[in-house]
Amino acid sequence: MRQNSNELLRAVRYALYVGTTAAVGLSAAPVFAQDAGENTDKLETIVVTGSRIRRVDLETSSPVFVIDKSAIEKTGKVTIGDLLQEAPSIAGAATNPSVNNGGGSGAATVSLRGLGSQRTLLLLNGHRVFYNDVNSIPINMVERIEILKDGASAVYGSDAIGGVVNFITRRDFQGLEASFDYGVSDRDDGERKGVSMTLGHASDRGSVVVGMTYNRQRQVGAGEREFSSPALYNYRNTSIFALGSGSVPNGRLVIPRSRAVALGINCPGTSATVNVTRISGTRGTAATDYRCYVASGANNDSYDYSPYNLELTPTERAGLFAAGNYRITDNVEAYVEAFTNKTRSKFVIAPLPLILGINSGAIVSADSIYNPFGVNVSSGGTRTVLAGNREGRFSTQADQISTGLRGSFGDTWQWDAGITWARTDQTRSSSGYYYKPGLAAAVGPSFYDADGVARCGRPGAVIAGCVPINIFNVTDGTSPEGRANLEALQALAITPFAHSYATEKTAQFNLTGELFELPAGAVSLALGGEYRKDYQYFQPDFASLITNPNTGECLTSTDACASPNSGELSVKEVYAEFFIPVLRDVFLAKSLNFTLGSRYSDYSAFGDTTNSKLGLEWRPIDDLLIRGTIAEVFRSPTISDLYGGITPSADTYRDPCDNLSAADVNNPACQGLQPGFQQLTQQTQSLQGSNVNVLPEQGKSFTWGFVYDPNWLEGFSTSVDVWRIYLTDTIGALGTQNILDQCFINGNYCNLFTREAQTGDVNFVNNTTQNVGRIDTSGIDIGFKYRLPETAWGNFRASLDATYLQKYNVQSIQGVIETQINYAGSYQSSSTGGNGNFARWRALAALNWNLGAFDASWRVRYIGPSRFGDTISTPSGYNVIAPVIDAGHNSFRTGAYTYHNLQLGYNIEPINTHVELGIDNVFDKQAPVLWQYGFNGNTDERTYDTVGRYFWARVGVKF
Repeated sequence: MRQNSNELLRAVRYALYVGTTAAVGLSAAPVFAQDAGENTDKLETIVVTGSRIRRVDLETSSPVFVIDKSAIEKTGKVTIGDLLQEAPSIAGAATNPSVNNGGGSGAATVSLRGLGSQRTLLLLNGHRVFYNDVNSIPINMVERIEILKDGASAVYGSDAIGGVVNFITRRDFQGLEASFDYGVSDRDDGERKGVSMTLGHASDRGSVVVGMTYNRQRQVGAGEREFSSPALYNYRNTSIFALGSGSVPNGRLVIPRSRAVALGINCPGTSATVNVTRISGTRGTAATDYRCYVASGANNDSYDYSPYNLELTPTERAGLFAAGNYRITDNVEAYVEAFTNKTRSKFVIAPLPLILGINSGAIVSADSIYNPFGVNVSSGGTRTVLAGNREGRFSTQADQISTGLRGSFGDTWQWDAGITWARTDQTRSSSGYYYKPGLAAAVGPSFYDADGVARCGRPGAVIAGCVPINIFNVTDGTSPEGRANLEALQALAITPFAHSYATEKTAQFNLTGELFELPAGAVSLALGGEYRKDYQYFQPDFASLITNPNTGECLTSTDACASPNSGELSVKEVYAEFFIPVLRDVFLAKSLNFTLGSRYSDYSAFGDTTNSKLGLEWRPIDDLLIRGTIAEVFRSPTISDLYGGITPSADTYRDPCDNLSAADVNNPACQGLQPGFQQLTQQTQSLQGSNVNVLPEQGKSFTWGFVYDPNWLEGFSTSVDVWRIYLTDTIGALGTQNILDQCFINGNYCNLFTREAQTGDVNFVNNTTQNVGRIDTSGIDIGFKYRLPETAWGNFRASLDATYLQKYNVQSIQGVIETQINYAGSYQSSSTGGNGNFARWRALAALNWNLGAFDASWRVRYIGPSRFGDTISTPSGYNVIAPVIDAGHNSFRTGAYTYHNLQLGYNIEPINTHVELGIDNVFDKQAPVLWQYGFNGNTDERTYDTVGRYFWARVGVKF
């Protein structure tokens, strides 16, 4: 292969630089990529994430952020998700084990550029990772992590929109390595324990490496942190008070105002119905046992569910990996890479709210022996606190194996052909639920028979096996009557169960080499093809199986209901990529190269798509690289998008008809409501589900910037990259709040929701999947790193990487400018359907030191200020989305958050042992309080640290 002296000098300088900066921390240091090949007397070509062309140059047209093994170890992290969350290019609402309500599987996903985990592609040695939980990848198998911050659909296909995360595993390892980890918070909770072991052997014919890892993480309760308890609410940016759920232990019951007055209960207001609650200590069987319910303000009657939730869910993981290669001939090698991971985890949320109404199936009959009101009670609810919390338990098995042959021929040509098989198997069970038909019968008509025994039904039509229940009093666990009532309720307890199974089978072939020589160098080609087939199956048990797809009803509470589904999706793809050197060693062009690539994909569900890219690399001088890419990107709808069935959800919403004025009585969103209407509950039932007509998302990615490595300052490098991504026909749901607001503002989508007849509250929203909107985001990445000259006090290395988010414009309805919001610099609660946290600035800095057997590091993570409460006042008096607003107008702000982590290590060379001690969040920075987002502890658990100061230790031994 032809190679001039400048190219060789530059590559050698980079290689040496990587070797001396391996411990800088999370840095953008250019390192060898997927396959560095074996050591020879000449400089080998490599493949850098973002291209399939084998080259000598380590820095290409695409920006890559690298976390090497040394940096991983210095963080003290035992899972990859905890590590990747610190990367500055991460934003939005990716999940992690701190997500309790709506989480609990122990999974951690990656959302590059804030575009969501569904638009971030995960690779393992260049092969797709099927299960997108990065915590399922054993951390001790990883040699380094390369984060491509560029769209790469032309290279890798679907999902590579926000970028690509490529996990490069260890190979050619010789010996035995073991480590032991322990950590605990300074509040003596969140304890973790871990152990890992790696064993390897290498020879002239091949190598094998086998490893295992095990770790266990204890929970952290929301009631143990000041920021997360009690649940708080911001009332129109005027007052903040504790406000939880309207389903309370003493019951919130809706009855006609006229009936309440007749019974001596006089509540303020003029509405046709009133809310009453049982007075503590009473039986609840007489009208005098009740008073008016206080819905808001100080000393309200709402239920504070936050102390029962978790700020960190408990998980237990065990993983095993193996990789090997064997040289069959001088030019052909067989390889295999495999890993398996077993995760057990759970969530814990407050006791079940028993919601009364037609959809819940529980209407307290006027003829119930326990109903003192003389009318059916079909709205409101109670909470079964004595029955205990709801707990969801997950057991997840993730497996993946890749095997094949690779080899070379001629002077430059290399090939590989292989197959990949992967599967995910997950079961979930949920406790704390009840059999709805049995409950409906128990609160229906009832009577006392001649022997004084309470019976369900009516004389002559007794419901066998049914015991009447006083649902108005489920807090009495001491009296004989109370215990009997609770026993009757517990007899209806069930544990819904669901099983999901998914597989992916892939066959691929790749070929790369040099075609011919130009004056500036060799034109290189990479081409290949891939066939991929996905299958997915999901089956809930009889109790949680949705029986009415129009309402999401099943035989238990709607939050445990689900639809069975199964389906498969296949794709055939071919790609080609060219590297074309145009100029070399001329005035203002030490090198000028172009990369051209295109990928054709044919999907079984919707047809074909072609996506291409153009990359530019220009070195006007040896020390300066100017680079840029233009790439088409796309995301195919998943099996869940297409065939996932219907799933109910309890969505939080703000009613645009709240405090209804006379002028808005005829608004289509407020039909049937009277002036002065007030929203009583902040939650409504919605249906989320699939759509077989969903099409791919399409868009483009742009990056341009420079890398400067000055000869006059040895060890210093800096880079700046400007980027922009836009995406159309985004796959998603309109959103409950958006449906209500659009009906109120424009009269659109009014057929997608209904209201409860008595109270007027929204009781059902149809929020299924569609191609709905557009996303347009842009920003700047900045990086510095410096290896200081060696001193008598040791070696120092420093790095800083930062991302500035200029804009994140979302049109929730494509082409409707009124629905556009710039989320940059704001937080939209993912617990209530928002897109997550989009702080304008995020940064990560590291200072590393070593002297003899000692080493230390100081890492600083910075998250810039965010606004939240993104509403503005309108003439109607209700806060709704206004045309093209900057999210957070008239809203609150969090300050900037900076986390400091320290590590100190000592190498005991005689026994090949390295000991490390560390403190994360040294100054115990507590998460910000974000008012009405109490479902997960009043804060953004996907961005901020919810545990606090944390101590950890690790002992590693090598043989």
